[in-house]
Amino acid sequence: MATGSRTLWKGAITFGLVHIPVGLHTAATEQGVDFDWLDKRSMDPVGYKRINKRTGKEITKENIVKGVQYEDGKYVIISPDEIEAVFPKTTQTIEIERFIDAGQMPFIFLERPYYVAPINKSEKVYALLREALVDTGKIALAKVVIATKQHLAALVPSGPALVLNLLRWGDEVKTLDALDLPAAGRKSITPAEMKMAKQLVAEMSGDWDPEDFKDEFRHQVMKLVDKKVKAGKTETVIQPEEEVPEAANVLDLTALLQRSLKGGRKPAGKAPATTAAGKKAPAKKAATKTAATKTTAKRPAPQKKAA
Repeated sequence: MATGSRTLWKGAITFGLVHIPVGLHTAATEQGVDFDWLDKRSMDPVGYKRINKRTGKEITKENIVKGVQYEDGKYVIISPDEIEAVFPKTTQTIEIERFIDAGQMPFIFLERPYYVAPINKSEKVYALLREALVDTGKIALAKVVIATKQHLAALVPSGPALVLNLLRWGDEVKTLDALDLPAAGRKSITPAEMKMAKQLVAEMSGDWDPEDFKDEFRHQVMKLVDKKVKAGKTETVIQPEEEVPEAANVLDLTALLQRSLKGGRKPAGKAPATTAAGKKAPAKKAATKTAATKTTAKRPAPQKKAA
């Protein structure tokens, strides 16, 4: 992985008794236009407020608790200690649980991709897993904890890389039962209609090239932004650095493969389980929020908005 790519997470891929130290790198970025809210009178950023929905009054963080609604208007209160007790435990591992045929994974389950890169001299065993997946036509299903949340994920070979694609859980994907869809098959389609449709598909067919497709809205807005930047109307945002956990250790490949084939299950040298958060997680804001903005933006000098 290029040195310019920042490692977001360090750990290890595990299957059988094999341990492959790896780091995760973002494989996709959000390129949409991010509109912040500003006070037009002074160009100050507009911040958050916690509002009681019934009274409309602002309340302090100390008076906010977390509740789960079990009936309309009825809640069960969950304390920070109770939440911490059920946090998923993390051992900094991408733990492979099953290998499936690559064609079995429906696109609807795919959520967020990460590039997986070898670290701590694990290139050989990394390449072995990648090529084994290519030769067998399989992908790996694994579980991983990232930022206190447990994810189901697919480990997929892609050229020289392995890609970890976070997946939606089965109960997060809606069924088709509520949709009024035509029955599968060609019963309602005439041969002439099918012939013309296939001809149109053939005429519009081409190769996949992501550079052929642009976000025109973003392009036009950013042109306007560039124009305003030249006029001196800018905002500066400082992004906080993310903490990176320690990596796992690499073990002897041949010995672990042999032991795995003999029925071994638990990875040797596995880091002890810890609470993913490492400390009590801060309570989420349960009350209504008003207009939002990035609070890290530096305050500019007051100025009039452009016409």
